[in-house]
Amino acid sequence: MPRRALVQYRPWLALSLLAAIALPLLEQTALGGVWLMAIKTSAVGFLALYAAQRTKGLRAGLFVLALALSALGDLAIELSFIAGGMAFFASHVVAILFYRRYLRPEPSVARTWVTTLLFLGVPLVAWWLSGDILIGLYGLALGGMAMAACLSLFPQSRVGLGALLFVVSDWLIFSRLGPYDLAPLPDLLVWPTYYVGQFLIATGVVQTLRRFRR
Repeated sequence: MPRRALVQYRPWLALSLLAAIALPLLEQTALGGVWLMAIKTSAVGFLALYAAQRTKGLRAGLFVLALALSALGDLAIELSFIAGGMAFFASHVVAILFYRRYLRPEPSVARTWVTTLLFLGVPLVAWWLSGDILIGLYGLALGGMAMAACLSLFPQSRVGLGALLFVVSDWLIFSRLGPYDLAPLPDLLVWPTYYVGQFLIATGVVQTLRRFRR
C-alpha cells in the first residue's frame, strides 16, 4: 500500500506501525518510562482502533476486545508481570471465542492433528522454559488461541502465522524466567515477533471480515 494511501485511509494502522518502529529506537534514549509505556501500549491499541473502524457487528466486537486486552496487557506487564499475564490470558480467551465463530467446517485430518499437538505443546514448552506451573496454565490459553486461529477460516499465511509468532514471543519471554539462557534472542526478538504477529492477525482478520460482508 502506498505511504500516502496508508496514512489517508488507514490512519490507525499507520500510527500503530509508527509506534511499533519507534519503541525499540526510543528505548536507547533518555525518554522517560511513562512515555515508553504509552508508546508500547499504543502500538496494539491503534490496531484495536483500526479493527473497530473497519469492522461492524458483535462478532467483530469480540476481536476488537481481544486486541484491546492485549494492549492493556502491554501496559500492565510493565507494572506487574502477573497483572499483564492476566490481561493477556483474558485476551486469548476472547480470541478463542471469536475464532470459534469462524471455524473451518471440515478441517483436514492433518490440520486437526497438528493443531491438537500445538494446543498441547505450547503450555508444555512454556512450563519447560519457565519452570513455573502457573505459566504452563497460561500456556493453555495461549495454545488454545493459536489452535483456534489455525482452525479458523481466516488466511493462515497471516492469521495462523501471526498466532504462531505470538506464541514464539511469549516463549522467549518465559525463557528469561527459567534455567535456559537463550540470550540475546529474547532481547532481540520478543517485540518484533509479538508486534508482527499482532499486525498480521489484525490485518488478516479485518480484511477477511470485510470480504465476508460484501
